[in-house]
Formats: sequence, C-alpha cells, structure tokens
Amino acid sequence: MKRTLVLIALVSGVSGCAAVSERFGLGGGSGTTDQTTPADPFVSAPETVETSALDPATAAPPPPASARSAESLDTTTPEQRAAAAAPAAEGSRALGTTVASLGDPTQPGLWLKTPLVGTESQGRVTNPATGKSSAVTLIPRGGEATGGSQMSLAALRLIGASLTDLTEVEVALEG
Repeated sequence: MKRTLVLIALVSGVSGCAAVSERFGLGGGSGTTDQTTPADPFVSAPETVETSALDPATAAPPPPASARSAESLDTTTPEQRAAAAAPAAEGSRALGTTVASLGDPTQPGLWLKTPLVGTESQGRVTNPATGKSSAVTLIPRGGEATGGSQMSLAALRLIGASLTDLTEVEVALEG
C-alpha cells in the first residue's frame, strides 16, 4: 500500500512538472505553447468571472503570472472560502474515500479531479484529520475508482491539508 501511494505521488508530481515549468518560464518542456488549445472549460474567462460567493468553483480569477507562493496562487476571496466551508446541505450522498494530492496550482477555484465521478458535479470533500470540509466541483478523472485524485490548492488549504503530503479525503455528491 505504501509503495502504491508513493508511486501515485511521484506520477502526480511529475505529470504537472512541464506545465508548471512552462507557466513560470523555468525552462523544460518543448519551449512552444499551443495557442489553439481551448481555455479550461471549468473556469470562466477573466472578463466573465462571476464574483458571487455562491459559485466558488468558477468565481476565482487565475493567479497572476508572477505568483510564486501558495498565498498568491490562491485567488479565492474570503467570501468564496466562507461559502465553500459552510455546512453541507441535506441530501448529500457519500461517494467514498480517495487519496488526494495537489493538482495544478495555477488552476483557480475549488475542485477535485477524481475517478469517483463520471460527470462534472457539485460535491464536498472532508478531511477526516481536521474535520474541515469544502464545497468543490467534482471533475471526472479516468482510472480505477481506487486511483488517486488531484485537488486544487484553494480546496486543500480550506480543509487544512498539507500541500506536499497525500491526504485521504471523504467525497460526497451534493444536491
């Protein structure tokens, strides 16, 4: 089990290296950027970002190119964090437990990419170690249901999880 978790962490960490290096101009990668790649379908364009705290998954603007710390990469507002941390609504359905690592720190919002869902949905993640939870957008991630998940920087911070460790979280579908 320990070897599997280490392998998941290494694969997750290496899979984002090129994107982070290119984002911050640190070299690596092919040196070319595909300008025809569509914008992230889960994040609104900066000019159309809704600032409502009721939609914390899409309301956060992208971080500035000069962002280097967790604080500057997390662009969620205090209102968005408060809305996401509010108690869960009645009728949520537990999906299971997954081990989450830090996803792309430059992708704004509160989200979890997980093999526990087949379609994008609204959900909640809970860190059993701290008891803290966050509303998130659950984004399908291929693989076995027992495979690991990637969580946004903002969501990891909100649930009191380490940004460098693998964190076991409980996942529930809301609504």
